[in-house]
Amino acid sequence: MEMPFAEVDIEEEFSPTSSIKAKNKKKRKRTTGRENDEDDLIKKKKKDQDRPNYFISVPITNSKISDGIHALQDTIIEKDGRLSKAMIHYGSFHVTLLVMHLSTEAAIDNAVSAFLKSQGLIEELLQGKPLDLSFQGTDHFRNQVGFVKLSESDNTTTLLKIAEIVKNLFQEKGIIIGDDKAFKPHLTFMKLSKSPKLRKQGVKKIDPHLFENFKNHHFGDEPMTRLDLCSMMKKKQSNGYYYCESSIRVGEKKGAEPDDAELLSLSKRLVENAVLKAVQQYLEETQNKNRQLDFGAPVKTEEPTLGNNMENGNGSRK
Repeated sequence: MEMPFAEVDIEEEFSPTSSIKAKNKKKRKRTTGRENDEDDLIKKKKKDQDRPNYFISVPITNSKISDGIHALQDTIIEKDGRLSKAMIHYGSFHVTLLVMHLSTEAAIDNAVSAFLKSQGLIEELLQGKPLDLSFQGTDHFRNQVGFVKLSESDNTTTLLKIAEIVKNLFQEKGIIIGDDKAFKPHLTFMKLSKSPKLRKQGVKKIDPHLFENFKNHHFGDEPMTRLDLCSMMKKKQSNGYYYCESSIRVGEKKGAEPDDAELLSLSKRLVENAVLKAVQQYLEETQNKNRQLDFGAPVKTEEPTLGNNMENGNGSRK
């Protein structure tokens, strides 16, 4: 399963001390196996309860960025084909802001409610200004995760504030957020944990030299217009992106502030509609006037007076 939050490592949270093991070994030799099984079951249950299974995502929609990452991945695979299984799929590229564990439908509904509430606060923070995220260069986490770096800027600081807004609203709803002390916004393109078999094949670390040529490469800018509450476990969408419980639109221009292309298109439609309406009105008025003059004359005799002389003159009945 692709875990989008590169800093999250799910480890066993309970490990009996050597002294406890020694006592159990001396006093309860006959039941050691059974107790170990029970302890393992408790550990697994606790682990599953705390494992992040939902996250807040900034989807990557700029094809230039996606294509650049795809080229980067191809370069790595050409050098070491085994790493193809460690690559993040094309449609899944994103930046993760928060991770959390939601165990029930009620918990999911609670999270959706908090998430939707964040939209107004985020818009207030942005004040109608677009938030462009610039991606340049590559790096890695402990040689286990390869990622494209988010360029440091005022917009990066704003993104962190957005993450804080959502985090606070979730915590107010009693939702436990994953540890974000070392949170560093990034765009993951590969991680060894996607394929445990790689370790058996001798691949224990990512060699940064494999993507050294992309160390300073500018992948592009992503205009952040949407945030998603996504599931890590549910079936992905047909485009490869994660299953979304809810989405909010942010940073978009309001209807009262259309851009130049929108204004041009709107003006063109207004002119076309006005011309069409004027022509229809003229034809109706002309037709009514001719009918008043001809009184009960047959309809066919009205044709020459309705502007169709040109048709008759051009031999429309040949």
